[in-house]
Amino acid sequence: GLGGPEGVNKKQLKETDALEYLNQVKQQFGDNPDVYNKFLDIMKDFKSHAIDTQKVIERVSHLFRGHQALILGFNTFLPAGYKIEV
Repeated sequence: GLGGPEGVNKKQLKETDALEYLNQVKQQFGDNPDVYNKFLDIMKDFKSHAIDTQKVIERVSHLFRGHQALILGFNTFLPAGYKIEV
């Protein structure tokens, strides 16, 4: 159907969440911009469907190893049915 108001809000929320999350990643690895850049690369591949969701989960979990909040936060981006367990 046509996205009603709540459809629009959900998309906006998603984008705000995404930006918020990116800021968290950036701050967390402020002294290690390499990690942030790798994350952006993963997201680019994910968006262009160069890698599948399972691969994305593996890469993100590996990249953010030891940073539980960031790994769990990434669940926001995953399609329904996928969840990273820590």
